[in-house]
Amino acid sequence: ANLDDPEIIAATSDASGAIPTSVLVHDALDHLLCGFAPSGHRAEAMALEQLARRTGSDPTPDYRQMAREDLLTGQVVGEPLYRFIGAELRHQLPMTATDWDDRSVANALRERLGDEALIEQLVQRMAGLGHAGRPHALLSWRVTGFAYSHRTELGLRLQRLLEQMDAWVDAEGLTETSGEIRIGQGGCAFAAEQGARLEV
Repeated sequence: ANLDDPEIIAATSDASGAIPTSVLVHDALDHLLCGFAPSGHRAEAMALEQLARRTGSDPTPDYRQMAREDLLTGQVVGEPLYRFIGAELRHQLPMTATDWDDRSVANALRERLGDEALIEQLVQRMAGLGHAGRPHALLSWRVTGFAYSHRTELGLRLQRLLEQMDAWVDAEGLTETSGEIRIGQGGCAFAAEQGARLEV
């Protein structure tokens, strides 16, 4: 699979302290193995639900941040905002809104509902999308042959592998390297082009 997407914000082993998972682990386990696109607000809403189930985190702050920083200004990736917002919010708009650009849709909703009320409705919409995506995630994991029930352990193993990779790169004094990360039922491994192999 190719995660070379301009909308993916990072590929780092840093787990940020709050949740024991990095962006790369999130992209691999909560997007890729769940069968969700690597980018887009709908895909992220569904992937954040999977992250929450895997780590015990609360997706609401992330949903609220997405609503405030992106959707409120009409910035949506993957589909028109009019489609993304769902039927309940579409009922707040005139019939002609089907032809509006994303910023116009956002501005009309802000004017009608106010920013805070709109943000909360968008948070509820994303939570609903997250719940709706769960059957697809379960099926996708089943198709890959991985056990959905083991994803928490798999995420922690992959996180430890990334930390080992960082330590190895630092010890070798490398500024860049390439290789392959392999994820299996029994663990995770990194095979570098230089021949080094790390496993957890």
